[in-house]
Amino acid sequence: MCDLKFEALRMDPFIVKAIQLLLSLSLLIVLHELGHFIPAKIFKTRVEKFFLFFDVKFALFKKKIGGTVYGIGWLPLGGYVKISGMIDESMDKEQMAKPPEPWEFRSKPAWQRLIIMLGGVTVNLVLGFLIYMMIMFVWGKNYVGPDEMPEGFAIAEEFKQYGFEDGDRVLHINGEDLQNSDDVNRYLFMRDVNSITVIHQNGEEEVIEVPEDIGEQMWEQGIMIPFIPIQNAVLDSVVPDQAAGIAGLQKGDSLIALNNQEIGYWHEIKRISSENKEKDMELVFKRGEEIKSVMVAPDEEGILGFSVKRNFEVKQQKYGFVESVKQGFDYGYWTLHDYVAQFKYVFTQKGATQLGGFGAIGGLFPDTWNWKGFWHTTALISIILAFMNILPIPALDGGHVMFLLYEMITGRKPNDKFMEVAQMVGFFILIALVLYANGNDVYRWLFE
Repeated sequence: MCDLKFEALRMDPFIVKAIQLLLSLSLLIVLHELGHFIPAKIFKTRVEKFFLFFDVKFALFKKKIGGTVYGIGWLPLGGYVKISGMIDESMDKEQMAKPPEPWEFRSKPAWQRLIIMLGGVTVNLVLGFLIYMMIMFVWGKNYVGPDEMPEGFAIAEEFKQYGFEDGDRVLHINGEDLQNSDDVNRYLFMRDVNSITVIHQNGEEEVIEVPEDIGEQMWEQGIMIPFIPIQNAVLDSVVPDQAAGIAGLQKGDSLIALNNQEIGYWHEIKRISSENKEKDMELVFKRGEEIKSVMVAPDEEGILGFSVKRNFEVKQQKYGFVESVKQGFDYGYWTLHDYVAQFKYVFTQKGATQLGGFGAIGGLFPDTWNWKGFWHTTALISIILAFMNILPIPALDGGHVMFLLYEMITGRKPNDKFMEVAQMVGFFILIALVLYANGNDVYRWLFE
């Protein structure tokens, strides 16, 4: 593990992210398909194929064991198990035209078919929760309490109308103690927040009411981080091959001015850089007793390539086994809750443009190999996969579940022709979404 970490640190961040993405998806896909495979075997249903990735035209590897062909395809868009007598993406009409056999999916009782179809989603959901529990047990949870942030938050201008001020520290949300100051923005966007208790820099405590639709306002105005921790503009690290490193900035340099504007805090640098992407700007800084200036140009994302020293303390809460189970479950529950809460924005015009594919997913992983970061992101993806797969879209597990529930409630099984058409329509919808999402990634990479 040490050697792997050392080598990864020297790799290009893109390669590190790609390796983590491939490893994570491979693990999640195999376990998801096992969720279908195991109950199918328990109910004596024949499984013809078990594949990681799709084997369109050919496979990288395959071997038949006990009536099932196990293999690895070349197209990394997912995986599948081919169950005899099931209308799926294989569209095996020849098999479906024959009389049903006892070992086929279509011959099994509806409740058994339902369990088989729910198996993959169940595994992904349970796996996500288990990984979070493991993270809590091994690494604990980092947090920044209100008392650890003496200088408080820099507040977005649009939020000052409610009574917030630069330097505010957040004590309570909806009357409950705020354990981690990093959660403020997420709570505002995804939870039902109606009041925030702050303590101003003058020591006055105030309960500030916020609109019920504050999350929608944040989305519409593009203000996703209205509360930014105030950090002094003193460099803690510099990325050698980005703007700051190329210009010769070093750890310990104190930034004074950027683009002819005085700066003293990180949020001011972030604002100016975001407003001047890929534009040359003069950066004035102090090194020791000497004042210097250099020209820098933020990249297409407004990044100069450095981090600043924290002027607040990040604490770590460690948990025993029993408590880590509780904390991991809570974290998994709220992760699922928050993802479902923000899913509605996908159906807006702005949300559609922000859909991402493998590039966006890969971007969730850390730039260097970090096991905590890897497992944390894997747990998140696992929970997202569980939710996305249960959506009632034909070709997804949720589509099969929808038709099975219809059959169990009405006592009428949809005919094979209808199921074939529904499966084909759902398949093309999924392909279109995959192409669109990954097209967004390519567009952002080329033009933004």
